[in-house]
Amino acid sequence: MAMDKKQVKEVIAKRVALELHDGDLVNLGIGLPTMVANFIPEGTEVFFQSENGLIGLGPAPAEGEEDWNLTNAGGMPVTLLTGGCYFDSATSFGIIRGGHVAATVLGALQVDARGNLANWKIPGKMVPGMGGAMDLTVGAKKVIIAMVHTQKGAHKILKECTLPLTAKEQVNMIITEMAVIEVTPEGLVLKEIGPEATIEDVVAATGADLIIPEDIKQFGL
Repeated sequence: MAMDKKQVKEVIAKRVALELHDGDLVNLGIGLPTMVANFIPEGTEVFFQSENGLIGLGPAPAEGEEDWNLTNAGGMPVTLLTGGCYFDSATSFGIIRGGHVAATVLGALQVDARGNLANWKIPGKMVPGMGGAMDLTVGAKKVIIAMVHTQKGAHKILKECTLPLTAKEQVNMIITEMAVIEVTPEGLVLKEIGPEATIEDVVAATGADLIIPEDIKQFGL
């Protein structure tokens, strides 16, 4: 039975969560990446940061308990854990640009074989701007792209991005419902396949060449 949209997003978020380590300072992009916070393994403490000036983000507030003066960079209401703090945007970007963020998890419109990222603009459509993504991709020690593998059947992982770039050669890992792919100087290495995917499925759904080791694992739900 094929996964529905919610299951697809949960599979991706759960697998991304396994890349985060105890004590990490992590920035989550808007949309699917925010779900990663729900699946941090028990016993692992991760500090979540929002580039509008928050560290110590907690779970989403219950319906009716939102404080619209306390939101993440996407404008969605959040909670703050005990010990969490908020500060001005200049301090926040000093943390990001200073290399203090262990990992950032972002969505993408396109990623290519060289680790280029396009995630902010489709020509001809109105957008609010690039936001903090260009700073995060350069400032974070690890850049993880969390996204569905294709968009209405169209490839999102390409030999070369065709949309305006957010960052050049900064992506370290791509995690989708079908695969975990590592970006290396030699090219894209298929490390794991998803719970309902085969290697052949991944190759067909990817618009770039993949290096396929012999010892590929499968990650589950």
